[in-house]
Amino acid sequence: MFTISKQFHFSASHQLHGLADDHPCSRLHGHNYICEVVLQSDTLNSVGFVRDYRELSDLKNYIDDELDHRHLNDVLGENNTTAELMAQHLYNWAHARWSEVVAVRISETPKTWAEYRP
Repeated sequence: MFTISKQFHFSASHQLHGLADDHPCSRLHGHNYICEVVLQSDTLNSVGFVRDYRELSDLKNYIDDELDHRHLNDVLGENNTTAELMAQHLYNWAHARWSEVVAVRISETPKTWAEYRP
């Protein structure tokens, strides 16, 4: 099995509802996110790629146009735009375009990652 991945960076705000008032994530705050899309295939195309990284620029465009420097609760219409739900949202968007997508990972901080892999 061949596996490739590519990272995309963006900054955005969000607020998580349903947490205790003294929880820092219940307040409006932001992150410098990293989105990593993972693709796999047991075969390579005629050039020798799982998929040309340039083709993934559509995901960069989506992130830049719809998520970067936005309030994620407004964009996604969710009360809880957790890293887990962000990973699922971006997985669904990417997998609809590229069948080789097997997972999306989201990082909100240098020490934390959430992954969606159906």
